[in-house]
Amino acid sequence: MSEIQTPCKQVCLLDLQGEYCMGCYRTRQEVGDWMRMSDDERSAVMGQLDARKERLNSPK
Repeated sequence: MSEIQTPCKQVCLLDLQGEYCMGCYRTRQEVGDWMRMSDDERSAVMGQLDARKERLNSPK
């Protein structure tokens, strides 16, 4: 397994619903599972982060 850099920004703060980290935009489950994920799984998560950031930071 090649190493994919973690998206962690060392700003661990959950959104109001307690689902997403507002530093890296991964779910709590994804953060916990990161080291056990395959390269494909990590890549899939990485591909979702920009859209999550946009959605979570957009005004409601």
